[in-house]
Amino acid sequence: MMLNFVNVILPIPLERSFTYAISDEEALVLQPGMRVAVPFGKSKIYTAIIYSVHQNPPEAYEAKEIHEILDDYPIVTPVQLKHWEWIASYYMCTLGEVVRSALPGAFLLESETLILRNTAYEIDENELLDDEFLVFEALQHQSILKVQEVSAIIERKNVLPILQRLLDKNVIVLKEEVYEQYKPKLVRYVKLGAEHTSDQKLEELLNSLTRAPKQSQVVLSLFQLQGKRQKPIKVSELEKASNSSKAVIKSLVDKGILEEYFIKTDRVNYEGENDNSESKDLNEYQEAALADIKSSFEEGKVTLLKGVTSSGKTEVYVKLIEECLEKGLQALYLLPEIALTTQLISRLQEYFGEKIAIYHSKYNVQERVEVWQNVLQSKPKAQLVIGARSAMYLPFGKLGLIIVDEEHESSFKQFDPAPRYHARDAAIVLGHFHKANILLGSATPSVESYYNTQTGKYGYAEITRRYGNVLMPDMELVDIKKAQRKRKMKGHFSERLFLEMEETLKERSQIILFQNRRGFAPLMECLTCGHSPQCPNCDVSLTYHQYRNQLRCHYCGHHTALPEACFACGSPELDTKGFGTEQIEKEVKELFPEAKVGRMDLDTTRGKHGYEKIINAFEQQELDILVGTQMLTKGLDFRNVNLVGVMNADSLLNFPDYRAHEKTYQLLTQVSGRAGRTKKRGKVLIQTYNPYHQILKQVTTGDYVNMYKEQLYEREQFKYPPVNRIIKVTFKHKNYNVLNEAADWFTSALRTNFGGTVLGPEYPPVARIRNQYLKHIVVKVQKANSLVQTKTNIRRIEKSFKSVAMYRSVRVIYNVDHI
Repeated sequence: MMLNFVNVILPIPLERSFTYAISDEEALVLQPGMRVAVPFGKSKIYTAIIYSVHQNPPEAYEAKEIHEILDDYPIVTPVQLKHWEWIASYYMCTLGEVVRSALPGAFLLESETLILRNTAYEIDENELLDDEFLVFEALQHQSILKVQEVSAIIERKNVLPILQRLLDKNVIVLKEEVYEQYKPKLVRYVKLGAEHTSDQKLEELLNSLTRAPKQSQVVLSLFQLQGKRQKPIKVSELEKASNSSKAVIKSLVDKGILEEYFIKTDRVNYEGENDNSESKDLNEYQEAALADIKSSFEEGKVTLLKGVTSSGKTEVYVKLIEECLEKGLQALYLLPEIALTTQLISRLQEYFGEKIAIYHSKYNVQERVEVWQNVLQSKPKAQLVIGARSAMYLPFGKLGLIIVDEEHESSFKQFDPAPRYHARDAAIVLGHFHKANILLGSATPSVESYYNTQTGKYGYAEITRRYGNVLMPDMELVDIKKAQRKRKMKGHFSERLFLEMEETLKERSQIILFQNRRGFAPLMECLTCGHSPQCPNCDVSLTYHQYRNQLRCHYCGHHTALPEACFACGSPELDTKGFGTEQIEKEVKELFPEAKVGRMDLDTTRGKHGYEKIINAFEQQELDILVGTQMLTKGLDFRNVNLVGVMNADSLLNFPDYRAHEKTYQLLTQVSGRAGRTKKRGKVLIQTYNPYHQILKQVTTGDYVNMYKEQLYEREQFKYPPVNRIIKVTFKHKNYNVLNEAADWFTSALRTNFGGTVLGPEYPPVARIRNQYLKHIVVKVQKANSLVQTKTNIRRIEKSFKSVAMYRSVRVIYNVDHI
């Protein structure tokens, strides 16, 4: 008799897949891509994805049996598995980590250890210690507690020893439980009971209810609602129409006069007119670009569309999406920032209405599961998927087009946790697997993508004019060093910027102010001894947030109340250095008390609709001035903005990163592209201490090609991408000395393998985060050398590194094509 086995991928960072035993019946049902719950370790239960079904027993261990099958059909497609394997091998992480990142949380059930009261024993409360008693007492009020809840009750992170003691004393029992987290959303509907539907019966019913006016009112309202339309009637609607309460409706249901029923509804619905508007006609420049794109698609090339800001790239995308959907294929539209999706969706819904599905991290677990299922089943409402980088993981069956908008954005690269993938590059590979067309769009393409068009690897199309021949904004550099010398500064505003703002507000136009730091001020300093408060867990100074009156760490979230006096010398003279968005907002309110000012940064856009509220308020011109961080710079389309002020361009340029100049060019060009998008020519003022800087001059003249040539020349000299590949290796450990030794050991092993293209080990600018020390090595791989071979060598070194007992606890993190 042949035994049956499955290999599964567990959502944990281990290299290999694991084998479990299954019965003959299960072997007939199970297919790769289905989920099963499996026991792992001593008492954990995980949800795993089936990788293969076979008959070879594992050699090293006895295969356990699976717990249960969770799906009737595969929720992951073979192409997805192939793509995920590519991501795991290219970005040097495990397939488990990719699965964990790709699947919505609700698909990955984990055992939550549940704690219950042990009712079989009589407990003597006096024998319990204080912390044990707290848990015991909580269980009198609540039948089940989770581990996290216990840690909240006794205010300690590590609660396992206490639970162990309680187990020994027979106070509690543990129960391992797998939760099915996703519940379909059911909406309650009502209709008139079957026996009351005829007119005669209805009259009898109303007569019988003369003594209960509220109930008869409900019945009448329901009758009126049903007369108007054929759609089912929600309980909530009836409540509103009849001006009554749930209780009245419930009593009618109990009497059998009304019948209630449930319909499963999707949480993300497009509420709108069904008649979708026609897409706009393109102008000659857009037509020419579209023709170029199509001809390079025919050659099977990835294509880059470079169009100046506000040139109408979206309209070109719409035409391509229309053609793709007409062929019955799916389209994927990737954006770097959630803020962008909110604005773009309303524009695309005019054209595609209900065919759009939206997928990004601000949607809750349930909503993401629904989109996943809709895409998997190729439903009409998921023909065009718009989303941030995670949308690339969805189970497309027949993908025909991928558009990566603002492809230069570094938000497409995931930093933590693994997989540290770049959504643009991974989407290109996904497109090749599906044989789909791939279009990258940007006003300021990344040096890599532009390099690929120059070497003929990518196709290229360009739009050089703004839509409707609107002029590019007039850009001006303001020398704040000179202004400070002449005492012509109002706070952080030069006289030039102040006067322009005054003028713009008089004309009833809107203003955007860009500052790359959130918070009020990045540094607080004692004027007596020069001490500035530091974060206890990280090597950074704390940022002052005025609206909460506290100092916060932007790395680990540590915060303390604002000190009355200096921690070091007790002097009450504390001053702030530098400035963030909060301080700019405050100054603007003082300078222009009549103006309505809004702020858009990480602190004001926390919730799911945080972005929408601010963007809508600005679009509806409820705000005159919007202060924000780089969220503002990306592809947003505001019709009435005539002035953009960049508070300080130097903080962008002086950044320890080989891409600093390229990023500055992109950011400033993008932020200035928000100005003057209609008839009147916009104005952009860039405040800087160094107005003669090459990059700033290139921004004001819109000279992308020279910026590209200079950057490329520098990168060839110093062996950076796109000429070479980069792998960054980061070491993390809480002990400073262990980290140093480990990093040195690893580096010398790398040097013996690669010679001189290994840089480091070196501490990053912030060398300790959350009490973990960090050290980086950068490996530069020349084009001639094989990247695969290099990775294999690094992996081999890591194996021998991990066999040294002292280094085993050091975390090694790989970041391929690090940005």
